[in-house]
Amino acid sequence: MFPILSAVLESQNKLYKEFELEALPHLDALYNFALRMTGDGDDANDLVQDTFLKAFRFFDKFEKGTNCKAWLFRIMKNTFINTYRKKSKEPDKVDYEDVENFYQNVKPSSTDSTHLEKEIYDNLFDDDISLALASLPDDFKTVIILSDIEGFTYDEIADFIDCPVGTVRSRLHRARKMLFAKLYKYANEKGYV
Repeated sequence: MFPILSAVLESQNKLYKEFELEALPHLDALYNFALRMTGDGDDANDLVQDTFLKAFRFFDKFEKGTNCKAWLFRIMKNTFINTYRKKSKEPDKVDYEDVENFYQNVKPSSTDSTHLEKEIYDNLFDDDISLALASLPDDFKTVIILSDIEGFTYDEIADFIDCPVGTVRSRLHRARKMLFAKLYKYANEKGYV
């Protein structure tokens, strides 16, 4: 074998092992957040896959000893935003075959084949809580999900959304107040108040 090729392969193998040790433990947290952002299991899987591909591609830029979880979440957030912008700018596409066979495809007795992950997420909270959370502006919703559901620290959230810790605390306080106002009647009915 050629010595240069052997050295390159060995270097890539070492990089992959470092990436595997550093990044893969955060897979579940990334998937949970992606599922909350996209609301669909397949889209969440795609987002996590894109995130890990980009992270591996630029892993040589990652500073060892820093917060890999926050770095991965920032990549995911930017990927999600870029994908959303790209989709919003391109026109809707319709498959002619789907239109042609529309009445054959729609059957009144058809069952809804939602994904298990979506069912689990939808049943995690009551509808009132899910609707209240979904109705928050994105900045506040992101902070609430990262803090109260995912359990990130203020510093990790600040690193993830790229803002000062004081802004995170302020947004979290305001988001909780908004949720309190939206869910006061619900809490009263459930006997929490």
